[in-house]
Amino acid sequence: MRTVINTEQPWWPGAAIYQVYIRSFADGNGDGVGDLAGLRARLPYLAGLGVDAVWVTPWFPSPMADGGYDVADYRAIDPAFGTLAEAEKLVEEAHSVGLRMIIDLVPNHCSSEHAWFRAALAAPPGSAERERFVFRDGVDGGPPNGWESIFGGPAWTQVHDGQWYLHLFDTAQPDFNWHNPEVRAEFLDIVRFWLDRGVDGIRIDSVAVLLKDFALGHPESYTDRDGIHDIYREWRRVADTYPGDRLLIGEIWLPDHERFSAYLRPDELHTAFNFEFLCSAWEASSLRKVVDATLAAHAPVAAHPTWVLSNHDTTRHVTRYGRADTTFAFGGALHRSPTDAALGTRRARAAALLSMALPGGVYVYQGEELGLPEVEDLPDSARQDPMFHRTNGVDAGRDGCRVPIPWSGTVAPYGFSPADAHAQPWLPQPSDWAGLSVAAQSRQEGSMLNLYRTALSLRCDLEALGAGAIAWREDLPEGVVAFDRDPGFTCVVNLSPAPIDLPAHSEVLLASTPLDGDRLPTDAAVWLRRA
Repeated sequence: MRTVINTEQPWWPGAAIYQVYIRSFADGNGDGVGDLAGLRARLPYLAGLGVDAVWVTPWFPSPMADGGYDVADYRAIDPAFGTLAEAEKLVEEAHSVGLRMIIDLVPNHCSSEHAWFRAALAAPPGSAERERFVFRDGVDGGPPNGWESIFGGPAWTQVHDGQWYLHLFDTAQPDFNWHNPEVRAEFLDIVRFWLDRGVDGIRIDSVAVLLKDFALGHPESYTDRDGIHDIYREWRRVADTYPGDRLLIGEIWLPDHERFSAYLRPDELHTAFNFEFLCSAWEASSLRKVVDATLAAHAPVAAHPTWVLSNHDTTRHVTRYGRADTTFAFGGALHRSPTDAALGTRRARAAALLSMALPGGVYVYQGEELGLPEVEDLPDSARQDPMFHRTNGVDAGRDGCRVPIPWSGTVAPYGFSPADAHAQPWLPQPSDWAGLSVAAQSRQEGSMLNLYRTALSLRCDLEALGAGAIAWREDLPEGVVAFDRDPGFTCVVNLSPAPIDLPAHSEVLLASTPLDGDRLPTDAAVWLRRA
C-alpha cells in the first residue's frame, strides 16, 4: 500500500486512476445514496487495490436531472453527499494513504437551478444576466436553428418572453456563453477554489463543445471550434501556479486524431480519455490499430496516452465483450441484445491485463475490478437518465452501469448501506450479485478483484510498466496482440480461436486465466518476464 506521495516527479504519466461515481460507491448515512462518508470509509480499500488516484464524479449541489452533471453551485457540496468540510477532510485523508484526488468539473452548462440562470430568466432580453448563457430570438415562430440535443430532442427551449435558450444536453442544463469574459473569469475562479483545497486534478466534462458558431448549421457549429484552446491555456496557466503537478484531464470525443491531440499541447491539458480504445471491438487487428493510432496521436505533442475500458456513460465491458458485436456506441441499439456472461468476463480479464500493460495511464471504473455486468433489466420506473426519457426509451440510457456496487453480504444492498439502514439503494441491485461482492471475491483465489490487485501491484513494481514505449511482436500467430516493453517484459493477448504457444520467457508473472502448460488459451492474456 502506498503511504507516501512522491512530489519529485510528475505523478500522472503512468498513473492508475479509479473512477468513483459517488451516488453508487458507498452509502455512509443509510439513505440509499452514496456519499462522502462512505467514500472516506473505503479509502483503505482503494489504497489496497493499488491505484494512484481517485476521480470523483460531480459532488456539487444539483437537482440530479443528469446525475449531478447539472450543477447548481460550483463551490459547495450537495447535502446528499455531505459538506464542504467533509470534502476537504476527504482530500486530506486520501493524501495520508498515498492517493491523489481528482474532481469533475462541468464547464459547458450548469443546472437551470443555478443562481445565474434564475437571474437570466428574471432579466430582459439583451441583459448582462442573459449574456452569461446562449439566449436567441426564434425564427419563423420556431427555435433559432435546428440543432438537436445530444440527449435527444430539440436543443432549444422557449422561455416566457419568447426567447429561446440553448441546452446541448437536457432542458435543465442551459449552456454557458463562453464568448462572455464574465463566464471565463468565473470558471478560472472555480478552478482556483478547488485547487486551493488541495485537489490534485480536474477532469473536465465535454471539453470540445464550449464555443458555438451560429453561422454554421450542423454539429460542427458547436464542436471543436478553434478558439476553445485559449480557454484551456488559461486553465493550464492557473494550474501551473500550484505545487505538486496539478492535472487537467479532458473528456474529448473527436474522431480526428490531429484535432484531438491539439488539446494536449504542452500549454493545454495534460491528458485525455481514450474513447477509441473503449469503443474498439474485441478483435486483434482493431485493437492494434487503435493502440498504434493512439501512440501516433500523442507523440507529436509529447503527451501520455490513457486506456479506458468502461465509465459511468458506457456499457460495462463484461457485458459488451459477451456480445456478437463487442463495440460500443451511443444510441442504445445493442441494449438487451444477447450476451454470454462467462465469455464477456473471460475477455474482460484479458482486456484488463492488456490495458494495464500499455504505455501511459489507466482508468478503472468502480465495479470493473469486481467484473460487474451492465444491469439491463432495470424497470422503466427506476430509470433516471435523461437519455432514456428524452428518447422515449429508444436509448436505454446509462443507469445500467451506475447501479450501486456490492461490498458484502448475500442480499441487497450488499453492504452498500449500513446494516441498520432502512432505505433502498437509489437504483435497484440484482439479486445474484452476492458472489461479486468485495468480501466474496477477497476470499476467492483467482477472482476478478484479486486479478486487479495483483496486476496493479505488479504495474507499480515493474520498471517496464507505466509510461514508456512498446515494440510489437511479429513472431506469433494471426489474431494475437503481443508486445515487449523494456526492461524484460512481454504482454501476450490471444484473440485467435485456438490456444497458442507462449514465446520464450523466464517467468510467468500473471495470467488472466489458468494456462494449459506452456500454452495460452483463447481470449486470455499473460504477462511474461523475458528470458
